[in-house]
Amino acid sequence: MHNRAAILVFLLSFALLSLSCADRSEQSHNPRQDTPQPESSTQGAFKVPEFDGARAFRFLTRQTDFGPRAPNTVGHQRCLEFLHEHLTASADAVNLQPFTHRGVDGAEYRLTNIIASFQLQATDRILLSAHWDTRPWADQERDERKRRQPIIGANDGASGVAVLLEIALHLKASPPPIGVDIVLFDGEDLGKTGNPESFSAGSKYFAAQKPATCRPRFGINIDMVGDKILELPREINSDRYARHVMDLIYSTARTLGFAQFMNEPGHEVFDDHIPLNNVGIPTANLIDFEYPDRSTNYWHTLEDTPDKCSPESLSAVGQVLLHIIYTGAQQ
Repeated sequence: MHNRAAILVFLLSFALLSLSCADRSEQSHNPRQDTPQPESSTQGAFKVPEFDGARAFRFLTRQTDFGPRAPNTVGHQRCLEFLHEHLTASADAVNLQPFTHRGVDGAEYRLTNIIASFQLQATDRILLSAHWDTRPWADQERDERKRRQPIIGANDGASGVAVLLEIALHLKASPPPIGVDIVLFDGEDLGKTGNPESFSAGSKYFAAQKPATCRPRFGINIDMVGDKILELPREINSDRYARHVMDLIYSTARTLGFAQFMNEPGHEVFDDHIPLNNVGIPTANLIDFEYPDRSTNYWHTLEDTPDKCSPESLSAVGQVLLHIIYTGAQQ
């Protein structure tokens, strides 16, 4: 290739990449490959892929097979490699964002956010996120002797990531009409219970370091969405900061007939959506904090295992997000 042509190609590639939420450090690119088109339904001018709940559930168990994915552990490193490999095969660009964080226990943790971008040329973009780490301590266990053990995090961690890994496959097979950035945050669960501000290390770092060109129209964070008894009321901070995003989510769910989305006030939760809202990205949070119900608690316990989750719950959340990506975000 002539030098002048090479320069033009480089400048064009840089301009497209600058539109996404990925910077250029530790970046891997993946040219689109021919893949079978998924089954889809038609709504308006766009085809909406059918979310595969069974495959998403396999992504959930793939993560839990690594064991606890607490930072600074072998399971954490192996899961990072798996997530990076999967997203590199699906996305137009993948960026690893490594950083260190001093935990509430005084330890220094090596953390990595993963940013996967689709449709780099699109200026109209949305952001989807979840956290991929698991809590190092089962501090909500009834048995005090077990409270220093790490949790497996089937729902609290793996469920949201599983939904986004399944969505990534569809974004590759059926390029969407808008740009999408999937961000998997690390270090969300390193905080101290009762001190909400000590959580969400990864999203805080991402928000502080994001390029000025990263300006998604809105974001949706998903956390603890795999519960067999899935109930997703409207999280209070989401309505406070991103009511129009919540309205879009719940109107879409109502149209699709997913009763798991309860159009009523829920808990007020400090989650990875708060740092994003703080830097001007209106972001909603989908979370079933009563896991599995008001009388029983698996949150931050050793009981947070795959048998407490279901493909149907993952599918309900994933299908709503796909409809928003392919149709609702255009409204």
